[in-house]
Amino acid sequence: MGKKDGKKDRERRTIQATFFIDPVCPWGYSASPAMRGLEWRYRDQLTWEMVLIGLSRPGDPPLPFTPTQLAAMMVQFRDRFGMPFALEPKARPYTSSRACEAIVACREVSPGSEWKALRALQLLFFNTPLLPDEDEQIASALGTVEGLDVNAVMAAIDTKRVQAAYEGDRKRSRSAAGSPSELQGKTADSPEGPRYTAPTVIFSDGSTTLQVGGFQPIDAYDAVIANLDPSIRRFDPPSGPAEALSLYAGGLTTQEVAALLATGVEKPDRAAAEKSLIELVGEGRVNRVALGNDALWIARGKGAS
Repeated sequence: MGKKDGKKDRERRTIQATFFIDPVCPWGYSASPAMRGLEWRYRDQLTWEMVLIGLSRPGDPPLPFTPTQLAAMMVQFRDRFGMPFALEPKARPYTSSRACEAIVACREVSPGSEWKALRALQLLFFNTPLLPDEDEQIASALGTVEGLDVNAVMAAIDTKRVQAAYEGDRKRSRSAAGSPSELQGKTADSPEGPRYTAPTVIFSDGSTTLQVGGFQPIDAYDAVIANLDPSIRRFDPPSGPAEALSLYAGGLTTQEVAALLATGVEKPDRAAAEKSLIELVGEGRVNRVALGNDALWIARGKGAS
C-alpha cells in the first residue's frame, strides 16, 4: 500500500467508544455536558455503543434512603454540575431495570434510537414525577422521541431477544474486576462482582483499549482519544450558542451549551452562555423550554434529537 492510501486509511479510521450508563444515575446524567463536548469535538470519528448497567431491579434490597432523601441528594448534583433538576420527591421507591429494558428494546427495534430514548428518560426522570419502572410512564416518555414506534418498543421489552440482550449488558457491566477503572476506585460492588459505574467509557482503536472509569472531566476523555489517535481531527469550539445548537436538534441545556463554548482549560461560563441564549430567544432564533430549575434551548425549526 502506498503512502497516499495509508493516509486515507487513517482518515477513515474511527475510535470505538463503549458507554456504560443507567438512566436514573445522577452521575451519568450530570456527565451530559462532557458527552456533548466529545460529540462536538470528534463527530463521526467516534463510533458509540451503549451498555445499560441496570442499577436495580425488583427483588433487590431497597435503597437506604426515602424518596425525599434521594431528592434532597440531587441538590449537590444540580449545584455542582449544572444539569436541570426539579428536586421533586418520587411518589415511591423505584428500580431502574424496566427503563433499561425499554432502552434496550429501542436498540433492538430501531438501532440508533436508544440514544434519543436515553436522553428523553434522563431529562424526564430528573425533572418530572416520572417513575422509571412504570410501563405507562415509560411509554409516555418515549412518545417524545420523534419517529419512534413506541407500541413496537413496549411490545418488545419482554421478548426473549430483548431480555437476553439486556442480560448481556448487565453481565458486561459487571466485568470490571481487575480493570483500570477498579484501580482508580471508579467501580462499585455488586453480587456478581465489581461493576462499571456511569458514565464509564471504554475507548478502542482495534488494537489498544483504554478506560475512563466513572465520572471524569472532559479532559480525561480528550487525553485518551489523543493518545489512541494523534492524527484524529478535533473540531474547535462553536463560535456561539447558535452554532452550538446546530448539531443538536433536540436542544441543549444551559450547562451543555456553556461546556461546548469553553476553550482550553477555562471553566464553562454558564452566565454568559445563558445571556447569549436569551438574546437568541429575543431574536426569534431559539425556543426556551422550561425544564426543572433550568431550560432546554432549541433552535427554531429543529425537531427532537
